[in-house]
Amino acid sequence: MRYLSIDYGNKITGLAICDQTETIVSPLAAISTSDYLIGKIIEIIKTENVEALVLGLPLNMDDSVGPQAKKVQAFAEQIKKQIDTPVFFQDERLSTFAAEGKMIDMDLTRKGKKRRIDALAAAEILQAFLDEKRSR
Repeated sequence: MRYLSIDYGNKITGLAICDQTETIVSPLAAISTSDYLIGKIIEIIKTENVEALVLGLPLNMDDSVGPQAKKVQAFAEQIKKQIDTPVFFQDERLSTFAAEGKMIDMDLTRKGKKRRIDALAAAEILQAFLDEKRSR
């Protein structure tokens, strides 16, 4: 199954995708979180033959749902109104931290890292989702 992962942010939303065999996860893009975000995601769903979405859910460390997690849940409801694609949530705590760790060895400027971090975080979220799915 082909999944699209979404790391929803206030300014930038990171996207990542996996192959049909759920083996390879790749960062796809970091796009502006704007009024056009859902339209762009729908376009990607169609062009990339995406069968399900995985949204990173930023729970608090005590497993409670905070303000940002509520924004992600509201965003998921907006998407569900416009598409029939299944939507799953994945705990995204520490995904950005893990993505930053992978970028340490990359020879990028601070600005270059900033552009890639959201897509890499989305890839971390999708990889965690697929790993949990395999272990079930």
